[in-house]
Amino acid sequence: MNSSKSKALNNVFSIILSVLSLAYIFPIFMILINSLKKENSITTDGAFVLPTAETFDGLTNYVNAIQAQGFLKSLGFSLFITISSVAAILLFCSMSAWYIARVKSVFSTVFYYLCVFSMVVPFQMVMYTLSSTADRLKLNTPWNIWVIYLGFGAGLAVFMITGFMKGIPLEIEEAAMIDGCTPIQTFFMIVLPMLKPTLVSVGILQAMWVWNDYLLPTLVLDIKKYKTVPMLIQYFRGSYGRVEMGPMMACIMLTIIPIIIVYLAGQKHIIKGVAAGAVKG
Repeated sequence: MNSSKSKALNNVFSIILSVLSLAYIFPIFMILINSLKKENSITTDGAFVLPTAETFDGLTNYVNAIQAQGFLKSLGFSLFITISSVAAILLFCSMSAWYIARVKSVFSTVFYYLCVFSMVVPFQMVMYTLSSTADRLKLNTPWNIWVIYLGFGAGLAVFMITGFMKGIPLEIEEAAMIDGCTPIQTFFMIVLPMLKPTLVSVGILQAMWVWNDYLLPTLVLDIKKYKTVPMLIQYFRGSYGRVEMGPMMACIMLTIIPIIIVYLAGQKHIIKGVAAGAVKG
């Protein structure tokens, strides 16, 4: 009886989650079909109408999106910002988590809880002071905005990596020290490879955040010189405020596809890393 109830309950949850997944997928599907329609058909026929032989426009909108508004330049900015920010978060936060997990002191404890506390501070509370501080410290270019992303991403990264780090036996590092490894060699040759599951999950989560982020680059960067892809989307406007819906939809799809590929490639590591980082220690 319990087995049948459990099976029925699992079926109910499966149906509910399937409906929720369709609710999340539906907007992406609508963007996709509208990116393949002619410009005038999106506004006249409606956004929820499937393309027909008369309204289907192929990849024209994608070509226009790439050629207009400096898409490739913005794509390069987004790639550099995402890669540099995620690399900095993984490197510095893994070293910090190693220190927190291995050094038992008041400083390490306070530092850990400050990182955890930073996750609950709303971005809106610091956005205005952040903008002026970034200007004064010359952090308002794509080449050094990773410092700001490191500060905002450190909370989650340190929390997850520290939890995973506490589950790694200390004897492994002691054996490396006995064999003559320095602390730096021990970290990069012994500890860092063992952190792979949680580093992959943290890296993917942070990459999704940085790649799709609109507000922080808009506040910090000089929008006349630098535009990331999310910032570029709002500039698909013609005269008198008319929005170029076709190219804009195509640009959104070109923005979504890379991060979906990254997520699908590492989704199993996300589940393992989040579970390990949240439970261990």
